Amino acid sequence: MHVSLRHPLEAQEAELLASLATIENCAYVIDTRRLERNMRRIAAIREKTGCTILLALKAFAVFSLFARMRGYLQGVTASSLNEARLGREEFGGQIHLYAPAYVPGEFAELCELADYITFNSFEQNARFGPVLARAGRKIHAGIRINPGHSENTVPMYDSCAEHSRFGATTSEFHSHSMDGISGLHVHALCAQNADALERLVAKMEKTFPRQLEQVQWLNLGGGHLLAEDDYDSELLCSLVCGLKAKYGLDVILEPGEGAVHGAGYLVATVLEINFNGMPIAILDASAINHVPSLIEHFQPLDIVGGGSPGTYPWLCRLAGSTCLSGDLFGDYSFPEPLKPGDRIVVRDMAHYTMVRNTMFNGLRLPSVYAFSSEDGLQCLRTYEYSDYKGRLP
Repeated sequence: MHVSLRHPLEAQEAELLASLATIENCAYVIDTRRLERNMRRIAAIREKTGCTILLALKAFAVFSLFARMRGYLQGVTASSLNEARLGREEFGGQIHLYAPAYVPGEFAELCELADYITFNSFEQNARFGPVLARAGRKIHAGIRINPGHSENTVPMYDSCAEHSRFGATTSEFHSHSMDGISGLHVHALCAQNADALERLVAKMEKTFPRQLEQVQWLNLGGGHLLAEDDYDSELLCSLVCGLKAKYGLDVILEPGEGAVHGAGYLVATVLEINFNGMPIAILDASAINHVPSLIEHFQPLDIVGGGSPGTYPWLCRLAGSTCLSGDLFGDYSFPEPLKPGDRIVVRDMAHYTMVRNTMFNGLRLPSVYAFSSEDGLQCLRTYEYSDYKGRLP
């Protein structure tokens, strides 16, 4: 298959692509060089602003690579007991916790793990606040706010959509006490630049001015593509420093995608070429199992050596190997026809993939590899029948 080295990190990518011949089955490959590049850029923002930056485990939780990240980040943010345990056991540092609701039988254990716990509502704070007080260790309690400001046009990802279940609105603060609450948490962005954060901050200051003056810390959530070449880090630093100076706040960011953006690849193999009005390449990968966000919000994949329809002469539909009719990656063009055995390599597959995989149809999960210039390709995990059977009673 012809590969066009048009990627900004051409030489590094060429080295990685040359190593993929040894991979037999569908796999994810994490480029640790790009991961560390992202970490250095994020660390520069932290050093310039004095803010706290965490890894959002909901987006990336490959704990085998945490050793490469913990020197740059202050900890993790979790949304469940399992994530909090993983963060404490494998990452260390600060453990920040937020969930729309907490399971009563798990909350005492969460208090043993978390350093910051954000409640989704004042009712949750009233219910679990006394448990925090008896925890025997300092835990910072926060409340999530809903500023009513949407920056995302995809309803499934819009945490401030009408009737959203996320966060307390300004009207709820009029009838509830802030006793025991030391911080605010807001999350309304999704893979966006700093101009979106600027608009969010402006709306938040207008909607919650008194509350910002009452608290000691502010978590600005995730959705910030901090390590991207075109990310306006100067604007971000200005916004963070402005909030710190104006309100005396500790500011927290929790990138997920932003921490690993561009660092992962999905490697698949063409199993069969069918024809029904157009060529259809069936892969050993699955869109619904391995790239679920593609089904929820279709964005063209960045395929090495391929492009959108019309970019190259040969048009083909890429399809998954499950029996679901909608298991489709979409239509892409290539310089020449694909054939069974050809490799399809998709960029930017680290975030919201491995953490969201399913085994529908009993399809084996992709193996996970790490690549570095020093050690080449290293297998971190493979999956077998026992992993499928072990999930079922």
